[in-house]
Amino acid sequence: MSIEIPARVNPLARALSDAGILAWRSLKRIPRTPDMLIYATIQPIMFVLLFAYVFGNAIPIPGFPGPKAYREFLMAGIFAQTMAFAVASASVGLADDMSKGLIDRFRSLPMARSGVIAGRVVGDLVFNTFVMLIMVICGLVVGWRWHNGFGQALAAFGILLLFAFAMLWVGALIGLSVGGPEVASSAGLIWLFPLTFLSNAFVPTPQLPSALQPIAEWNPISSIVAACRHLFGNPSPFASPDSFPAQHPVWLSLIWCTAIIAVFAPLAVRKYRSATGR
Repeated sequence: MSIEIPARVNPLARALSDAGILAWRSLKRIPRTPDMLIYATIQPIMFVLLFAYVFGNAIPIPGFPGPKAYREFLMAGIFAQTMAFAVASASVGLADDMSKGLIDRFRSLPMARSGVIAGRVVGDLVFNTFVMLIMVICGLVVGWRWHNGFGQALAAFGILLLFAFAMLWVGALIGLSVGGPEVASSAGLIWLFPLTFLSNAFVPTPQLPSALQPIAEWNPISSIVAACRHLFGNPSPFASPDSFPAQHPVWLSLIWCTAIIAVFAPLAVRKYRSATGR
């Protein structure tokens, strides 16, 4: 009587399969909780309307006169801020799974450690892609346009999604490190507000205090915003036009995204391992 030896499963294929299953699980919750989608889109829409129609006339864009210039300047900042705030969805989601004991159930299954977290990240990335589509429609309504062709616009959206992917790994680490979803919600956002407003997202860096201008131009959010404005063909004034962030915004944005993923993805997987004892 012969004994069949089970074939060895490729670790990468197993991790990808597990991530796909858990990503689908995450996405299936959206039709059951439509309020999550509503609240996720209301905030960026409010930012667009407030800054475009309330503050827009009070914030001139150097070298680009008229109210429409600020609206085109604004949208890349709103896109980047919305993708940065994806941190909260990953942190709260994983913290909620931890508090409900769902992660403990995963421990009893032959699942890849990276697949559990990657599934959450990929699911949230798809969700944020839909949110970004709504933001594009909102931007077109208020007068924003891209001027460098559809291909470069797609490249800008690709950078935004890569940035969201990077920030979701930050959120995953936060969600695995705190005690519950309430704490995760605060811990995932409280540091993002100064990072966002100390950037070129809403105010041109030439109008910031001189001591803050270098900090703002090297800010990772500023890099993403500047890269998108460059690709969209929107106004993008710099305090130092000859600096590396001004001359190579796309490369700097890719460097920042790669660095964030390289640091926080392994840390999140290691934190999951220590939190679950696997």
